[in-house]
Amino acid sequence: MQPFTSRRAESVAALGEEALIASIRTWLGRANPGAPYGIGDDCAVLPPSPHRQLITVDPVIFGRHFDASIPARDVGAKLLKRNLSDIAAMGGRPRAAVIALTLDARTRTAWVREFYRGLAATARRFDVAVVGGDVAQADGVLAASLTLTGEATTSRVLTRAGARVGDWIYVTGALGHTLHSGHHFRFTPRLAEGAWLAARAEVRAMMDVSDGLAKDLRALTPTGSVPALAPAALPRRRGADVRAALGDGEDYELVFAVAARADREAFTRAWRRRFPRVALSCIGRFARPDRLPPDTLKLQDFRGYEHLR
Repeated sequence: MQPFTSRRAESVAALGEEALIASIRTWLGRANPGAPYGIGDDCAVLPPSPHRQLITVDPVIFGRHFDASIPARDVGAKLLKRNLSDIAAMGGRPRAAVIALTLDARTRTAWVREFYRGLAATARRFDVAVVGGDVAQADGVLAASLTLTGEATTSRVLTRAGARVGDWIYVTGALGHTLHSGHHFRFTPRLAEGAWLAARAEVRAMMDVSDGLAKDLRALTPTGSVPALAPAALPRRRGADVRAALGDGEDYELVFAVAARADREAFTRAWRRRFPRVALSCIGRFARPDRLPPDTLKLQDFRGYEHLR
């Protein structure tokens, strides 16, 4: 659906801000608790938690993260799922979200309705309360930014730090060809997998793959080492070559480090019992620069996605 219209009666301008917010509450349905725990007050009140708290934020912007070919429902779902992937990367569970919506007055009311219905369906699926937000007008803009809170599921929170020289590098699922396959909005965030990995002592560090493995993996690499990746080990989505697997981005898979001395066979068996439908691949290890296998990929020859470049 083309999100903009020249017919005022079909646009949010015909509603105005107050009527639009009232409609949003209706479109969210059960995903929005009643005030003061949801929309309707200056702030939303969140219940206390005994666990360590997590918070993340990500946007979707027309012309950058989606275009008119992507259904509005899928755009709303993608907005929440991008944030859910961040929570998954730290082994957490999601709790509550707020959304800042910026839109042109020419935006179709029907587009906004479907956007929120897609977001609400995803929120119900992953037990997220949509507790508030904001609406602002900007000419020529259609964007939404979602802030999501979460909490740890175990006594520790997995971060990007913690990997050591010699540790093995694993990735879930498949990589590359995310735009043309539609994976960039059809993906499932790895929340259950992330929580399971956080509970495993042999897993030392983790993050999600959103900007391309070639770029993201740098944040996981311990000082004094480089990722020694074997091209044949990369799990590639159908139609993806090595360059696409390393640089396309928006994979929303988990990449993590497993201790060098871990029982990898036992770890893999346990994974397959718990997640029989989710592929798991060991793609290499963190090695010293002077001890690289001959078939190691030169990651400096590949690039992921970087804003402002």
